Amino acid sequence: MILETIQWTLIPAVALLLLLRLRHVFTRGPLYNIPGPPASSVITGHLKEVFNCNPWNFHRNILEKYGSVAKVAGFLGEERLYVVDPLALYHIVIKDQPLYDEPRYSYVLNYLLFGDGLSAAQGEEHKKQRKMLNPIFSAKHLRDMIPIFRDVAYELRAVVAGKIKNGAEEIDMMDWMTRTALELIGRAGLGYSFKIMEEGSIDEYGSAVRSLFPTLLDFALLIGTLPYITKIGSPSFRRFMLEKIPSKRIQSIKEKIDIMEQTSEKIYRTKLAALQQGGEALDKQIGGSKDIISLLLKENLTASEEERLPASQVVGQMTTLIFGAMDTTSSVLARILYLLASNSDVQEKLRREIRTAHASSEFTYDALDKLPYMEAIIRETLRLHPPITVLHRRTTQDTVLPLGTPVRGRDGSMITEIALPRDSNIIISVLSLNRNKSLWGEDAYEWKPDRWLKPLRFAVPESKIPGVYSNMMTFWGGPRGCIGFKFSLLEMKVVLGVLIESFRFELSDKHITWDMSIITVPRATDSDGKVPSLPMKVSLVDQS
Repeated sequence: MILETIQWTLIPAVALLLLLRLRHVFTRGPLYNIPGPPASSVITGHLKEVFNCNPWNFHRNILEKYGSVAKVAGFLGEERLYVVDPLALYHIVIKDQPLYDEPRYSYVLNYLLFGDGLSAAQGEEHKKQRKMLNPIFSAKHLRDMIPIFRDVAYELRAVVAGKIKNGAEEIDMMDWMTRTALELIGRAGLGYSFKIMEEGSIDEYGSAVRSLFPTLLDFALLIGTLPYITKIGSPSFRRFMLEKIPSKRIQSIKEKIDIMEQTSEKIYRTKLAALQQGGEALDKQIGGSKDIISLLLKENLTASEEERLPASQVVGQMTTLIFGAMDTTSSVLARILYLLASNSDVQEKLRREIRTAHASSEFTYDALDKLPYMEAIIRETLRLHPPITVLHRRTTQDTVLPLGTPVRGRDGSMITEIALPRDSNIIISVLSLNRNKSLWGEDAYEWKPDRWLKPLRFAVPESKIPGVYSNMMTFWGGPRGCIGFKFSLLEMKVVLGVLIESFRFELSDKHITWDMSIITVPRATDSDGKVPSLPMKVSLVDQS
């Protein structure tokens, strides 16, 4: 009886979604005149290429053949606009931002996974939460977090040194970058240790965080039905129905989310009690009261009644912060180590810069800010290899999207603006924008940190790319830009400073591929297909 109820609940939702899509098979869409590659499948369009783990050539071919915009096909021929044009992005991200919202499933999914935090908030609620969080990521507070970053980085150094005390060894640096990124956001973000900086150790909360996304990916095709399913019955009814589904993977996802929510609530209660007691109670907390959640609680307690966030939203920020900071930071750190191992001269030059700086002072906020070569390496890696390569938007009403670079339509006419009806789907390729030769030059596909040590090509600043960071969209932009990007950059600098000063990194004999998943990750060809890995040969550097 239960299974029949579930089936008859899901079938109408899926059927409705199919009917909405089928109209594209029989009608000429508004993007008919926009050029684009032929679809490889009548059913899935280009979705297999867009969401494939290895679609690097697909994105490059679209950029080089079709330019700043192109039409690609979604499910059952649904038209999607592929956008790289900087002026169009300015309208999408800033000028007309309310007209270009995230997909409907995005807010629902974020709420179900992370709770009532920033990523699940919309409109005025999002502005309210962002206003409360913005001051916490100021330079003043980031300075105070550097000692926390150093402690974690030094623990990582001790782990690696212990593994190679008898000579060079192969170490999975992706595993240790993930552990490090998780512990960094745990201590500096939540004032909580996941107890993960030892081989084989991890607490229940950390285990749930690390394994949630890989498990969730098995149900990626069903995510689009979430807005419809969450309108069925009450939350308690949906919870009851969920618990009756005889799928170990679905129950595993539910259990992981429950663990994260319960632990976040426990941390919240402990932090709140410590703040109210003050004195020794605060001193006993990990990171004292310098972590993000402690700072948020302080701000919240002194805020006016109308600006104050309810407990559910404070708790929601915890899991949101963890997922926003863990996988992206670990992905970039792993990529930098890989690139440094592939370019030994760059690694040696960076090591000299770090050692010179560290000889005169500890790794402080100001000292890290005066490492131009490290800054150049990080910027160039974030340009060429953004951890999140593609973002999606939908139009909330009929609108017209202007183009900075006109494109020639299929009928031969020059197109300077594109009429988009409500609910048009837009694919924004951060990857292609960051590699556009018309902006970055003929060497746009090459990793060249030195390009940042001199003035950039005129076309880059002139294009007015609306990103929050360094003429790129890597951290997005506008009101929904990454609020913690400066936090992430500081984490990377501290970890790289400690590691490169002490160790030499070389490529192992194993072939490494980079999968464009939700977040780009490395995989060794002989490893478990679902587990990111980056085996590298690591050795001690002469400390003299």
